[in-house]
Amino acid sequence: MIKRNNLFISIFIGFFAAIFIAASADPAPSWQNDIPLEQALVLAGGETTNPREYDPATTHGSGDKLIYSGLVSFDPNLNLTPDLAERWEVSSDGTVYTFYLRSNAKFHNGRAVTAQDVLYSWERAVSPELASDTALTYLSDIVGVREMAAGQADHISGLKVIDDLTLQVTIDAPKPYFALKLTYPTSFVVDKNNVEQGGEWFREPNGTGPYKLIEWTSFERIVYQANQDFYLGAPSIPYVILNLYAGDPQRLYESGDVDITGAYSIERFLDPSEQLHNELLSGVELCTSYVFFDTTRPPFDDVNVRKAFSMAFNRQQYIDIVMGGHALPAVGIYPPGLPGFSYDLKGLPFDPAQARELLKQSKYGGAQGLPPIVLTKGGIGSSMSADVSALAEMWQKNLGVTITVENIEPNFYYDQIYAGNHGQLFQGGWCADYPDPENFADVLFHTGSNQNSGGYSNPALDALLEQARIEQDVTTRIALYQQAEQMLVDDAPVLFTTHSLSYQLVKPYIKGYVFTPIDIPIERYMWLEGK
Repeated sequence: MIKRNNLFISIFIGFFAAIFIAASADPAPSWQNDIPLEQALVLAGGETTNPREYDPATTHGSGDKLIYSGLVSFDPNLNLTPDLAERWEVSSDGTVYTFYLRSNAKFHNGRAVTAQDVLYSWERAVSPELASDTALTYLSDIVGVREMAAGQADHISGLKVIDDLTLQVTIDAPKPYFALKLTYPTSFVVDKNNVEQGGEWFREPNGTGPYKLIEWTSFERIVYQANQDFYLGAPSIPYVILNLYAGDPQRLYESGDVDITGAYSIERFLDPSEQLHNELLSGVELCTSYVFFDTTRPPFDDVNVRKAFSMAFNRQQYIDIVMGGHALPAVGIYPPGLPGFSYDLKGLPFDPAQARELLKQSKYGGAQGLPPIVLTKGGIGSSMSADVSALAEMWQKNLGVTITVENIEPNFYYDQIYAGNHGQLFQGGWCADYPDPENFADVLFHTGSNQNSGGYSNPALDALLEQARIEQDVTTRIALYQQAEQMLVDDAPVLFTTHSLSYQLVKPYIKGYVFTPIDIPIERYMWLEGK
């Protein structure tokens, strides 16, 4: 699977897993070596030991869009398109959505998909028993979701099955971005019988997506086969193979063992004289990286301390040294290309002298008055990554503050973050799930948001975001979100660091590949020509 836009959500998933657990490999099917590679898209990757990442309702990433699907999706141009739903209607007041499912939509075992399957999947996602970290973020606009999630109701009152192919969804207010949220895995459809068989049901998933999972040999490979009965037409590429822990992906690409991979030797491939220069594609991802300040705990309960740590950070030096110059400086939450991004945003400048003065003005009276500070990151043992080393060095040099770094086992990093088991500082980042500023400002910083991991609360910001949610005029709505971004910069609940760039190597026989800053099932749009 190609996952770019979830770089920061799933950054620790994969290559560290084998160090922590030795899983027994599944028996290899007798035909496992018989898949014709000229008919396969071959990729490289790893696997997580956290089973919640394989469940669409609990994943912290982009989910498996080959196996599963939802009512709507994005096409390669990021247009919202019908998926399991053939069409939908919205009431005149903008609060009732009626989705009409395709009559030819089937699960991989051939059973027809019904509105009852959607109802089951969504109610399962928000059930207290499942305790999803993401369900409320994407489904709580639906009337009754919060009540069910809190254990106060047995069903979602805002969902009504009209007939086998018709689902009525009532939301709490007219929100122009609501349908976009349904592209996230939380709303994907799962088969009740499949899920309720228990155990690692996801290893034999009965999905609805364009590909079927036909082999999963732990620490070796995952194989997908085109779903010939896919309701939008069978994919052109017969197989997708994900080789697990096969080696360095870029070297595998150069040796012809994989067909698409991210590139890290950027300068080399940017050289026109390089043989593979024409196989390098680049783009700006809709991502923002940052460091959370836990605003509920000393010393980051003081805005002057938060500003001081932000103004002691040299973005350009960080990008040049840590990122090799291949990133964009982030002074606010919206990445370039997202509606609402503004070059006129007034960010906090790099100003060590002013940073030290702000620290003195805080209630802690300077560096000497600060409590011990711990930064939490996903990592192994006592290792310190280059990005964290750079941060620690800048704060030591410019503020006279020494921080302690603690590592959390990467596969379970976000489980611990959502559970509140972290220091006063911790690494984070967000990539757009849908191209709307609500997905950044509201989802990450509204007081009531599950994704507001730093505990930030600002009643004035909340009021502004709540106004923007239901504003129907596009120009006015964007202006509200830009105002919200400036408030966030001024209050500094996080240290904004970078916006990421993507560099992908793509073999010339891969046709139809399009760089998309939001993860979509691009595999079903591609074909092989002369492999």
